[in-house]
Amino acid sequence: MNWDLATILVILTALSGLIWLYDAILLAPHRRALAKTGQTTYTTATDRQEALRIPFWVDLARSLFPIFLVVLLLRSFLVEPFRIPSGSMMPTLLVGDFILVNKFTYGLRLPIINAKIVDLNSPQRGDVVVFRYPENPSIPYIKRVVGLPGDHITYNDANKTLYVNGEPFNQTIIGTFQGVGAGSSMTGSEERIENLPNVPHSILVFPKQIMPGKYHEMTIPANNYFVLGDNRDNSRDSRFWGTVPEANLIGKAFFIWMNWDLQNGGISWQRLGTTIQ
Repeated sequence: MNWDLATILVILTALSGLIWLYDAILLAPHRRALAKTGQTTYTTATDRQEALRIPFWVDLARSLFPIFLVVLLLRSFLVEPFRIPSGSMMPTLLVGDFILVNKFTYGLRLPIINAKIVDLNSPQRGDVVVFRYPENPSIPYIKRVVGLPGDHITYNDANKTLYVNGEPFNQTIIGTFQGVGAGSSMTGSEERIENLPNVPHSILVFPKQIMPGKYHEMTIPANNYFVLGDNRDNSRDSRFWGTVPEANLIGKAFFIWMNWDLQNGGISWQRLGTTIQ
């Protein structure tokens, strides 16, 4: 079993709920009967009060069960927070960004087993998605969807251009990137706008650097997606390990609610409350 937060929440919710149920069925009726009849085998009033008192472990479980349940439901079916640990999605996402991920955009899944119970939308080209890394599903990854099932994808490392079904996605050079804090290592890279249909977004490239990936050209299988990092020459993505199965999807990233980068002085206030494009 993968002991992630979802598993722990399920166990805590079930355990506290079972304790509450055990008390409601077996212990509480005894306390009510004792309080109603006044009959007791206890020798002192203090002993009787102890018999009528709700046990601490029951009271704690009854208090925590609703909290565990609400957090589990929110995290499993609505939104889940993540922290960006690397610069692979710069300049869209920076190291230290705390983001929210929409869990129901691509359908509702049961926690732990990840079985889909409600089928809703499918990822669109340009979506920034969080998914379970295909080579180690316990690790969440975040990348941008650039290829959909059935697409023929080509990534030309010579000009850093993405081709889908033979058509290039044009790029506009913005200038030299100036990184800050933990992202300062990317200073000197070239910033471009990549014009995905309806989702223009910034990417970073080193024009003379060649990425040694294995899958620079492929036809995407059914129920799979080809993803790239916006930091094109500093991202391990579908060029290295292949496509993302639909079953590995966690959700769509949509909001930055906090940024904490000690190398940049702590909180980056201008990033708070921004949407992810």
